[in-house]
Amino acid sequence: MEQMNFVRPRAAGWLGAACALLAASWIAGCGGGGSEALPATGSTAAPSSVAFTSGPVGGFGSVIVNGVRFDDSGAKVDDDDGNAATSAALKLGMMVDVDSGTVDDSLGRAVAQHIRFGSALIGPVASVDTTAATFVVLGQTVEVRSATVFDDSLAGGVAGLAGKTVEVHALFDATSGHFIASRIEAAAAPVAFKLVGLVSALDTTAKTFQIGSAVVSYGKVAAADLPAALAALANGLRVRVRLETAQASGQWVAISVRSGVRKVDDRADGRLRGLVTAFTSATAFEVGGVPVDASKAVVEHGPVALGSRVDVRGKLASGTLVATRVSVLRDNDDTVRGIELHGAVSDVNTTTKTFVLRTVRVSYDASVVFKNGTEAKLVNGAQVEVKGVLSIDQKTLAAAKIEFEN
Repeated sequence: MEQMNFVRPRAAGWLGAACALLAASWIAGCGGGGSEALPATGSTAAPSSVAFTSGPVGGFGSVIVNGVRFDDSGAKVDDDDGNAATSAALKLGMMVDVDSGTVDDSLGRAVAQHIRFGSALIGPVASVDTTAATFVVLGQTVEVRSATVFDDSLAGGVAGLAGKTVEVHALFDATSGHFIASRIEAAAAPVAFKLVGLVSALDTTAKTFQIGSAVVSYGKVAAADLPAALAALANGLRVRVRLETAQASGQWVAISVRSGVRKVDDRADGRLRGLVTAFTSATAFEVGGVPVDASKAVVEHGPVALGSRVDVRGKLASGTLVATRVSVLRDNDDTVRGIELHGAVSDVNTTTKTFVLRTVRVSYDASVVFKNGTEAKLVNGAQVEVKGVLSIDQKTLAAAKIEFEN
């Protein structure tokens, strides 16, 4: 909580080395914590919003996105269908859009006014390839990387997904046609499945189209219920489809078809972290469907290419992010950045050396660095800041540093 070229851990040695690197960097004083973001169809941001940030949730305290710690205590929170929610619905690895006040980069802080979250897929897992670390949902291939967060309720990693119905928060990689999962969670008896993607093989007579290899029938969706942008469906159009949970004659039956084209309001400060989903040139491309003008930007670790995972900053004007800086993220950036959590601990188990913080299970061992206290102070209710990395099970945060805040 991008191209998502994460280094995939192969052994416990990776975890120890990563934690040691994190501990060293944090002791030295490094600050900050940590679909395509959600396919928003428009913004209802508060008038006071001056900044827009899009990316995966990389931590909590209140909510941390792209290294900025947003105070979400007064924020409106909703999903990509406009359903009201609370900040408790936000989970590690979810893709979110945040409208906020001014971002104080010296502190990495801002006050959020509106947070929107949404997943890319909800559906049954049709097949699993443990060697390639991929699985298929609704005809879409989903890749699991080392930074993919598995909900604590899921066991067995990729292999354990076989036969389950899941909700997948992800970015789309236009170079492979795959979704790159940022978070995977169980979807217990969903009332509808969900699919986001590009229309292909459109047949207006049969009223079908494809997204990936999934055939979608939209004959049950009344023309009046289609957004204006979809009045004339066309191949290449990005859509967000809710589906019945049972197929009919091998087709997925659409309940609703909405535009998946992202619209962003003008903001003095715009920040995107994601994949380059369309590419004209190194100075004209899209990140998660948002056009970027990088003609005057400073480019770090370039060049930019289709599928690159990038961090872009600039100004949003007329639906385009006019970039001042574009950073192509490297393989180990997420490992070095790590995950940051703040709050009250619960479910402390001194035998297994684990506890729960903001719904995330945290483990610690003899290598952890304690600050403002010792392990004896780690009791239920203790207020702490934890920094660490995702462990090999991809559910647990392996703590490198635990700082007591009370």
